[in-house]
Amino acid sequence: MTEPLTDIERERLEQRLYELKLEHRDLDDVIRRLVLQPDVEELQLKRFKKRKLILKENIAKIADRLIPDLDA
Repeated sequence: MTEPLTDIERERLEQRLYELKLEHRDLDDVIRRLVLQPDVEELQLKRFKKRKLILKENIAKIADRLIPDLDA
């Protein structure tokens, strides 16, 4: 079981979560536009998709830390 977050830790995690969600949304827009291009660079598209997946995983980890443990 993890220790409860301090107010400062919670604030920092919420700020980081906001930043990651923003980057994730921006990447989603970029990927959507790239897919529509006939001469899309596949390697670049794969890198963007991989980065988006990593962001999604990090978002989930931070969200889990911010939600109090219901078993406590």
